[in-house]
Amino acid sequence: MLSRRRFLLAGAAITSSLPSLPASAALTARRERDIFLINAHTGESLKTVYWADGRYESGALQRLNYLMRDHYSDEVHRMDPRLIDLLWHLRKAMGTHRPFELFSGYRSPATNAMLAQSTEGVAAHSLHMQGQAADIRVQDTRLHGLARLARGLRLGGVGSYATFVHVDTGPVRYW
Repeated sequence: MLSRRRFLLAGAAITSSLPSLPASAALTARRERDIFLINAHTGESLKTVYWADGRYESGALQRLNYLMRDHYSDEVHRMDPRLIDLLWHLRKAMGTHRPFELFSGYRSPATNAMLAQSTEGVAAHSLHMQGQAADIRVQDTRLHGLARLARGLRLGGVGSYATFVHVDTGPVRYW
């Protein structure tokens, strides 16, 4: 059994052997969250810091709401900031700086009804209509691996489809 003194000395030895970041990099890592999205339908992209110093940046969230709008109707809706956090955590888990390709963010009720009639797998009460869901992929990343990482986060629902992965901030569930 380790004494308290030996435990503290061992911890200090391990800590001193780890590579250290410059102070500014360590502060930035703790104080900022950024996101990089490309809307697959409009070609628009946004790379922005959406969270800094312990709070969401309202201007960045408004730009994200616009980018993630219903591309059929051009209707903008408030996206759940937890969804953006989910994407941030997913990107960190992937260890990539590549953008998420967004196939669907917000969907108006009319768009969702139209898609539900013509497309298999569209839920009548989709969380897309509440701004709580995104259909995404990352270029040169296997969808199976992306879905597995998203499931591992346990931050909401994850659905695997042929060309994208659905993530949402609803209850944890998988399909």
